[in-house]
Amino acid sequence: MKIALINENSQAAKNGVILAALKKVVEPMGHTVDNYGMYAADDKAQLTYVQCGILGAILLNSGAADFVVTGCGTGEGAMLAMNSFPGVICGHVEDPVDAYTFAHVNDGNAVAMPFAKGFGWGGELNLEYVFEKLFGFGHGQGYPPERVEPEMRNKRILDEVRAKTLRPLVDGLKDLDQELVRGAVAGEHFQELFFANCKDQAVADYVKSLL
Repeated sequence: MKIALINENSQAAKNGVILAALKKVVEPMGHTVDNYGMYAADDKAQLTYVQCGILGAILLNSGAADFVVTGCGTGEGAMLAMNSFPGVICGHVEDPVDAYTFAHVNDGNAVAMPFAKGFGWGGELNLEYVFEKLFGFGHGQGYPPERVEPEMRNKRILDEVRAKTLRPLVDGLKDLDQELVRGAVAGEHFQELFFANCKDQAVADYVKSLL
């Protein structure tokens, strides 16, 4: 699995801590991590939590990433932004139980975490425990055992609802302020990471038109 890490501006200073915890946990599992930044608070390319949603949707819908880890101060704004787009099911994850149940009950492809609220002494340990439960035990297997069948059925229903109520990604992005979208893909290493991994030509063409 290719996991993308995205940080918005208010918590950019924690990018290194989050990246270290994520790589420590998932690389021994065989997963890889692409760090899309922000890398520091004073980065030239500044991302808001709304732009984290735009960038995350581009990565997931294009196949450049299989899973996105993002967040903000509380995680709420990043979650709402991510879930504004097709092809994204983002959970709000604060602790290992959230991580495990989201992976198995909701079977999503993104999480938004609080990187300020409750992030104190031992914060990096909580990150490691969350990532262990999120990536170490599979996805979509249901929980608890006696609820596996209805939970999996509900996830299929949710996918059907979203397929009918959300517009195709590129159509929606073209109707947004193009400077807002352009800012979401302006990161220092975006182009080298994205174009090496993108699997959708229509998304790639649209991104190239922005750049």
